[in-house]
Amino acid sequence: MNKSGLALLASLCLFGSITRAQDAAAGEKTYKAKCASCHGQNAEGKPAMKAPAVKGKAADDIQKQITTSPKHSAVKNLTPAEVKDLAAYLATLK
Repeated sequence: MNKSGLALLASLCLFGSITRAQDAAAGEKTYKAKCASCHGQNAEGKPAMKAPAVKGKAADDIQKQITTSPKHSAVKNLTPAEVKDLAAYLATLK
C-alpha cells in the first residue's frame, strides 16, 4: 500500500473513533435523563426495582432490549439514532 493509501486508512480510523465518542457523549445525556433513575447513575442496576445492571453490555444487545421490551416505556419515544447513541454509551462502561 502506498503512503496516500495508508494516510486515507488512518484518516478513516480516526474519523470512526471520533464519531463513536460523539455517539457515546450523546448517549450519556440520554441515559442520565431517561435511564439512570431505574438503572443507577453508573448503570450498576437497582435490584430493589428489579432493574438490572446495563454497563458493559454489547451495544447490539442493548438496542434490542430497548426496542423490544415493554418495560422501557420511558425510552419508547427515542429516535433510532438516540437508541444507537445510548447503546454506544452503555457499551463503554465497565
